[in-house]
Amino acid sequence: MAYYPRVRAKRIQGDIRSWPEIEGQAKIQAFAGYKVGMTHIQMVDYRKNSVTAGQVIMAPVTVIEVPPLSVMSIRYYTKGDSGLEVISEEWAENIDKEVLKRINKINKPKKGIEVKDVDDVRLMVHTNPQLVSGVPSKTPEIFEIRIGGSTIENRIKYAKEKLGSQISFSDFSKPGNFVDVIAVTKGKGFQGVVKRFGVKLLPRKNRKHRRMIGTLGPWHPDWVRNTVPQAGQVGFHQRTIHNIRVIKFDTKEHVDDINVKGGFLNYGLVRNDYVLLFGSIPGPAKRLVKMRDPARQKKPAVENIEIAYISKESKQGD
Repeated sequence: MAYYPRVRAKRIQGDIRSWPEIEGQAKIQAFAGYKVGMTHIQMVDYRKNSVTAGQVIMAPVTVIEVPPLSVMSIRYYTKGDSGLEVISEEWAENIDKEVLKRINKINKPKKGIEVKDVDDVRLMVHTNPQLVSGVPSKTPEIFEIRIGGSTIENRIKYAKEKLGSQISFSDFSKPGNFVDVIAVTKGKGFQGVVKRFGVKLLPRKNRKHRRMIGTLGPWHPDWVRNTVPQAGQVGFHQRTIHNIRVIKFDTKEHVDDINVKGGFLNYGLVRNDYVLLFGSIPGPAKRLVKMRDPARQKKPAVENIEIAYISKESKQGD
């Protein structure tokens, strides 16, 4: 049954529920941006085992606008009986007033921390939607980003360097790497069993209805089991898409390389840093999507990807 129960997501932004362990220098393990839309590019096929390896191929890409995130606090965690527990927080001095629309108060540090007590370090960040013209809501979204790699001492040092400043997508990943995309899918409302589960239509001669299930189940057990397809919510579910390749990242000075004629449908023009991801991702335009270090990566990263052409034709159609 894939995912069950199929209910609406609790929040319009996806939650990162697990973090993979990484090696190397301390760095942030996630980033967030706003889904813009899709276009296509011509690039040299970097896949060595592909039948078109080394040749110029067409590829669909998703555009994500990634303005910088502001670091508002550091959270220190320790392992407790029921999982990770917050032992202390360290807040920045220059917090945006718009953030107070999301939080009631700022928690002062509970106590001084010792490195030996810290098992995990995370940054509390907020988005800057006032920089994005395509998103109507200007209230920042707040979420956590884990710092991975190296040792706890280096993670704490890295976090304190970033406290009160802004972080860019380049601090998280680069072209050629894989990311996992976490987002909430398009909502389609209350739908019937044919659209929701793809059940077979009943015969034409069936009495009164065709787009319905043939039976709710046997007499015993004398209740309707959850394996029986029934009508209900479709879409607006949180989904994680694994191993999406980052094709290109560029700064706001080069947005003319990606903006299509007339702007992207239901979004407009890109005005900040942007990322091109290979293929499609969940969610409609304007939705906040989160990118995380890959948890199931099997293929290696690529050093550089040669892009020959990016389509800037209007997506309005005829």
